[in-house]
Amino acid sequence: MLDDGLVTVPSAYSVDDTISRFEAALQAKGVTLFAKIDHGAGAVEAGMTLRPTFLLIFGNARAGTPLMQANQRIGVDLPLKALVWQDADEKVWLTYNDPAWLAARHRLDGAAAEAVTALQKGLATLAQDAAG
Repeated sequence: MLDDGLVTVPSAYSVDDTISRFEAALQAKGVTLFAKIDHGAGAVEAGMTLRPTFLLIFGNARAGTPLMQANQRIGVDLPLKALVWQDADEKVWLTYNDPAWLAARHRLDGAAAEAVTALQKGLATLAQDAAG
C-alpha cells in the first residue's frame, strides 16, 4: 500500500518478531541500525497509552551518499526509517518512506535514479524479510 509516499506492508508476525526479523535482515545486508525508539514507552512516561509503535533508524553510506551528492537536503530524510506498529485490531504493520517519493520531494535528477531504484528494491526486500 502506498499513501503519500509511505509504503505500508502487513506483517505475519508480532511486533517483537517483526522488529527482530528486520534487525536480522539489516545485519545480513551490512546495514547499520542507528537507533530503535519505543514510542509506546515514551507515551507511558508522559502518562498516556499507545499501542506498540517502534521506529527503527538505519542506513548505509553506500546507499545514501549518492542521494546526498545529488541534493544534500535529502539528508534531512536520511538515515532511513521504518515504523513497526500495531493497529486497533492488533494487526502488525511495517511502514517506510518510498525512496522514489523522497527523490521527487528533493527533486533529484536522473543521475540519482539508479541509487533510488536500488534503495526501493532494498527496502522492499527488507520489508519482505521482516514481515513475511
